[in-house]
Amino acid sequence: MAKNSSQEQKAVGGHTPGYPVIKTNGDVLDPITIAGNSENAVVDPVKYLRDFNYGHVTTLPNGTTLREYTIIADDSEIKEVSPGVFYNVWTFNGTIPGPTIRATEGDTIKINFINNGSKPHSIHTHGIHPAEMDGVFDMIGSKGKFTYEFKAEPFGVFPYHCHMTPLEEHITHGLYGVMIIDPKVPRPPADEMVMVMNGYDTDFDTENNFYTVNGIPYYYMHNPVQINKNELVRVYLVNMLEFDPINNFHLHANLFDYYPSGTSKIPVELNDIVTMSQGERGILEFKYKYPGSYMFHAHKTEFAEKGWMGIFQVVNSDSNIGDQSSSTTQQKSELLPNNSTSHNNNNNSSSSSISNANRGI
Repeated sequence: MAKNSSQEQKAVGGHTPGYPVIKTNGDVLDPITIAGNSENAVVDPVKYLRDFNYGHVTTLPNGTTLREYTIIADDSEIKEVSPGVFYNVWTFNGTIPGPTIRATEGDTIKINFINNGSKPHSIHTHGIHPAEMDGVFDMIGSKGKFTYEFKAEPFGVFPYHCHMTPLEEHITHGLYGVMIIDPKVPRPPADEMVMVMNGYDTDFDTENNFYTVNGIPYYYMHNPVQINKNELVRVYLVNMLEFDPINNFHLHANLFDYYPSGTSKIPVELNDIVTMSQGERGILEFKYKYPGSYMFHAHKTEFAEKGWMGIFQVVNSDSNIGDQSSSTTQQKSELLPNNSTSHNNNNNSSSSSISNANRGI
């Protein structure tokens, strides 16, 4: 801790019972004590949580819905990944994670990829598509462009990421995001959100110094995720953690229905914890019966104590939970072919191919 000329004592720690509170006159770089609200932060986790990009929508002559997205890779930015900690981030559309792109099974997905970085990059989407759309063998050089186009199938939740070597370097620096393909017959209405589990190796020793969900350590401890009592919550959970072989999610005082990869509408288990290797993903559905504050976190102690923990703030359904909540009914209306606007996304592209007629969900 650096010396602070003001000599004002500050308290550090004490985020849960059993953790000591330490007082110091030094400068504090402590993500447990300091909320990560910097304008130079790598992402705004509140916006990212419920932000879905449905693309610019048109209808092809055969009646198929075409959803067009622009994703721009960059590897030159220095951003704050934890209070006072700056890191060379590699991003899709300027954030880690990149934008959550969303479509309905059977749609045509068209991704206009632009590499603004200094290194070769690509986009590899999980799912079913032709070999030439796989983003593995064709590297896109600096200032290069490529268009990925494929049918959205099957329904489920999928990661996308750069697939250039050394792959661990491209993943650990942040080139990944989530793609959701909704079934033609929609899932039941729910408060939907995306959670990406990741980490940062800021001293380059192939061991992570910070662990997060949605990009900033401890963010949802300082800014609890507000949900309604007795309302169905649907979490699209993806693990993109590099270097550690597993990651997991534990929900306090409740159980969730779990749908691996989201490729079935029938849950495989009722549990309060799920463990994933890198690239694994699934859908969690649950309701809280009682109002209050409930933790969620990695049930790997090191990960939790280095940033991967948060809080669900459950409120009575007649309470106003503000802009954090979104309606699936409204989300599904965005998926209709005759809607040619894209959802207001915190990962907006500067490309003119994305409609400016954005509106929030």
